[in-house]
Formats: sequence, C-alpha cells, structure tokens
Amino acid sequence: MVTAEHVRSDRHHLSTGDHLRHRHRRAALPLIALAGLTLALTVVSVGTGPAMIDFATVAQILGQHLIGVPADATWSHTSDTIVWITRLPRVVMAVGAGATLAMAGAALQALVRNPLADPYLLGINSGASTGAATAIVLFAGSGAGIGLLSGSAFAGAALATLMVLAIGGGSGASGPLRLVMAGMAVGYAFSAATSFLTFAADSAEASRSIMFWMLGSLATIHWPVALLGLFTAVLAGAALTALGPQLDAISAGDDVALAVGVRPDRARLAIMLVVSLAVGIIVANAGSIGFVGLVVPHFARYLVGARHRLLIPASGLLGAGFLIATDIAARMLFVPQELPIGVVTGVIGAPFLLVLARQRENRPHTVR
Repeated sequence: MVTAEHVRSDRHHLSTGDHLRHRHRRAALPLIALAGLTLALTVVSVGTGPAMIDFATVAQILGQHLIGVPADATWSHTSDTIVWITRLPRVVMAVGAGATLAMAGAALQALVRNPLADPYLLGINSGASTGAATAIVLFAGSGAGIGLLSGSAFAGAALATLMVLAIGGGSGASGPLRLVMAGMAVGYAFSAATSFLTFAADSAEASRSIMFWMLGSLATIHWPVALLGLFTAVLAGAALTALGPQLDAISAGDDVALAVGVRPDRARLAIMLVVSLAVGIIVANAGSIGFVGLVVPHFARYLVGARHRLLIPASGLLGAGFLIATDIAARMLFVPQELPIGVVTGVIGAPFLLVLARQRENRPHTVR
C-alpha cells in the first residue's frame, strides 16, 4: 500500500537526484567551454605566423594527417611542413606546458594557503632550470637528448622540493608560511647556481642554451618533446584531480585536514612530488616559463569555484589556452623576430602580481 509518506519520500529522492544532475551539468559547462576555446585557439595558432595559412587549409592538412581525409593534397608542400612539422608541435607543447604549470600553481596555492604561490615561488622552476643547466654544461657537445635533460631537470626540481620540505615543511599554523619562505630562499640559491653555470660555461653555445632555459621558448619544439609535454599534463592532471579532496582539506588549514582524516605532511609530500616531476619535465623542454601558475588559477577559481576536483582541470584547460595565446603574441609582436615566451608571460603576469599583492594588503587575514 502506497502512503503519503512514501510519495513524499520518492519526491524527495527525485528532487535530490535532479539537483545533483543539475549541479554536475552546471559544473561541466565551464570545462566544455574552456575545452572549445583551447581547440579554437589551437587552430588559429597553427595558421598564424609570418606566413599566414587560412583556416580551410589548416583544417584539411590536419584532417589528412590525423584521419586520412582528404586523401589528395590540394595545398603546397611548404604549407604542409609549416602546419604539421613547425607549428603544430609547438602548439601541442603550449597545451602541455600551460596546463601543467597552471595545475601546479593551483595545487601549490592550496598547499601553502597563499594566492601568490606558484612553481617559481617555491623554488621548483629554479631547481629544474639548474638541473637542466648542469646537464648542458657537463654534456655539451655530447648530443644530450630529451631523457637526459628531463631527468636532470626533474632531479633539480626534486632536490629543490626536498630542501623546501626539509626547511619549511613543518605542520601547524606556521607551516604554509614557512614553506613560502623556504621556497623563496631555495629559489634564490638555485637561481644563483644557474647564473654561475652560465658564467662558467666553456662555450658560447652552452651559455645560449642556458639562457634559453631561463627565458623559456617553444621555438625549437618537435613532435617527441610535444607529445611528452602533453602526456605529462594528462598524468599530472589526473593525479592532482585525484588528490582534490586532500587539497580541499589542506587549503582549509592543517587542523581541519586532521579532523577529516588527512595527514597534512604526507599530503604535502605527495603533492609536491607530483608537481616537481611534472614541472621538471616541462622546464627541461620548454624552459622556465613564469607567471602561468600564478595568474591562471585565479581566473579558473572565479569560473568554477574552489573545489579542486573542478579547479584542477579548469586551470589546466585555461592554462593551455593562455599559453597558446601567449605563444601567438611571442611570434607576431616583432615579426620576423620572435620573443621568448617567458618575456611575454612576465609582461602579463607582473602587473597581475602587483594587483594581487595590493588586494592581499587590503585583506591581510584572507588565506585563499
């Protein structure tokens, strides 16, 4: 026999289910929009440069290489080489690098409960740059490949991470502040080491290569490196999204984290290791690109909120689009010369940092 209570219960369950489905759809909309924006920027970027290629030709070239349609080429071999060999790999690397750095910044801002945190602030970029510079100086002229540079950069990033954790990794109220101060100190130390390696390099070629890591560039990216960058972004995104509940707990404070069963020290170690590995690989192959991890998470947080299960993928998509757009600017501002992409991100990021610091000054007790 169906009673009024059963009917009310069924209506309540239906209402709850509809509400959850509506929330999920609403949360997915910004991610879908960001994915569409990134795809559009990819096509625009591939066709943009000193030699402009129209959208229809770009679409045909990509279609032939990816799915075999159209079967016959109606475009020149030069256009094919520009799109598939020269520009698309750097765009793919921009996607991987931008996504990785932005997701790393979002994770680190939660980790230290400071909106000014990014891989630069905690010394990770500096450690990776020093590792890559060491490999360049020691193995100059020996044909050091992607594996050696990536491994050296990761070793430098991991060493910087361990130093930061050893110096400032204590728990309690001062834990996040100590991490920030330790990161700044370690970053300065590794930056000094990189400058010394640049000065001590025996060859002009090695010095130029080290300057590349310090400024960042996508100009020499080829398919193996581009695919490695994209693969890194996918794995880092999956790992940090899975760690989203721990990031939520830590961002609320160590006491809250302990209350919900999260060990802050262990969670920090796991998150820092993921970030170190991902950032090390990106820096090894694209150089030390600054401000992406600082700027992008704030806009992503505005779009999807502070829950890291959504914030991490949103930051990744927005970071990918941001770096693609920045790469277009680096190519086109002073044609035929090309700016290092780190210079362009610095021009964009420095004013944002000043605005953010001013807001923090007006709200000194805000931690997120």
